[in-house]
Amino acid sequence: MDGIRITLSALWGALVLTYLYGDVLRIFSGDFEAAEALGRRFTQGMWLGIAIFMTIPIAMVVLSLTLDYAVARWANIIAAILLFAFNLFGLPTYPSAYDKFLIVVGLVWNALTVWYAWGWA
Repeated sequence: MDGIRITLSALWGALVLTYLYGDVLRIFSGDFEAAEALGRRFTQGMWLGIAIFMTIPIAMVVLSLTLDYAVARWANIIAAILLFAFNLFGLPTYPSAYDKFLIVVGLVWNALTVWYAWGWA
């Protein structure tokens, strides 16, 4: 198996774990109000949208290993840029230092994913 595929899959796994770690810290720190964000109550449609969106990095763990080279390369680049933009936009909305730190770590994982996928030949 191509080493880049494994690297990309590992980067997606690291991103998922970083997101989960942030969620766990947010719950235990008390910074999280159940069923709302930014003072807004979540609807079932919003939860579904979040679930779909957050499945992207989970799916990319597998897709990085299984898709055809050209498709995998572009899927990694597009998904990483999409998540990078989403997190960059959301960064100012997190008040806690640990959250900002973990968002920056996630941005680094996304940047490395684009770097490796772009240079994949």
